[in-house]
Amino acid sequence: MFSSIKRMAIVFLLTIISNYINAQTQFSKTHQVVMQLNVADTAIWNGLMSNIKNLQKVWPEKLNIEVVVHGKALGFIMKNKTHLETEIKQLLNNNLHIKACENSMKKHGVIKAELIDGIETVPSGVAEIILKQEDGWSYLKAG
Repeated sequence: MFSSIKRMAIVFLLTIISNYINAQTQFSKTHQVVMQLNVADTAIWNGLMSNIKNLQKVWPEKLNIEVVVHGKALGFIMKNKTHLETEIKQLLNNNLHIKACENSMKKHGVIKAELIDGIETVPSGVAEIILKQEDGWSYLKAG
């Protein structure tokens, strides 16, 4: 009887220690998230910005976000087409990277000079997303 109580107490203590370690890991590791944006819907653009801000509140110093923009979503990061330029510029200074798909840029006749300052480009948006996922990044699709 006494040894079974001892075993139960040890199991209980180990469970508590394990939960504590898991909780500490959740808040100490750097989270990496790749987000895909490929639509011209400004409501979805606004939702994406809200998601980014919310994640930055939860993990203010433990978060890397990369937004991959391709297809019809290029307007999101174009100086003369987006209503979010000021917000995007502010977020680019806070562990956020936005990458435009060069294939989509060519298809839609967009040149780098038309993009908001600080936007990077990648040869293929979908390939960039795959590479990030293969490196262990979490994936979120905007919209």
